[in-house]
Amino acid sequence: MILRKIDNKVGHFEGYASVFNVVDRGNDLISPGAFKRSLSDRGTQGVKFLWQHDPKEPVGILDEIYEDARGLYIRGRLILDVERAREAYQLLGAGALDGLSIGFHTLKSKQRSDGVRLLTEVDLWEISLVTFPMNELARVSHFKTDLIPDSNFAVDKTALVAGLRHLTALMAPPACNGATGYSLKKDL
Repeated sequence: MILRKIDNKVGHFEGYASVFNVVDRGNDLISPGAFKRSLSDRGTQGVKFLWQHDPKEPVGILDEIYEDARGLYIRGRLILDVERAREAYQLLGAGALDGLSIGFHTLKSKQRSDGVRLLTEVDLWEISLVTFPMNELARVSHFKTDLIPDSNFAVDKTALVAGLRHLTALMAPPACNGATGYSLKKDL
């Protein structure tokens, strides 16, 4: 992983709200294609971006949602005129928060012999910024702040797999008055 600068749009983010073929903390596994119908029916504007799954606390707008080979990719922006979104901005910028989670209704599923519920079609209605995502790999991967890193920082790959729990300690950039951001990008 390397720290990578992104565009100058403060509060913009991207990441994966769900990663396919991963058994989550609730013993669910989402299959590729599970969101296809819902995204076609609802469109991007029909999926809300919330704080901790609270329907009374929308904190942003999703500009793009799609399935790719890895999972459910999202790109959006925090609405910084909203108090909770400003708090989310500070937490994301400090590396204290980076989890994403989905709110959905199950349309088609089957129980595997090992007890895992295989979700093959879901009706997606919201994506939330959360402290502890059900799917450990559902994370914000790029975020635009007003902090400028002074160089590229290496991140232990094990820390990423473990959920980037120690991101703040590993990558605390110095505070500056610039208007550029940074993001995480896997160094292949």
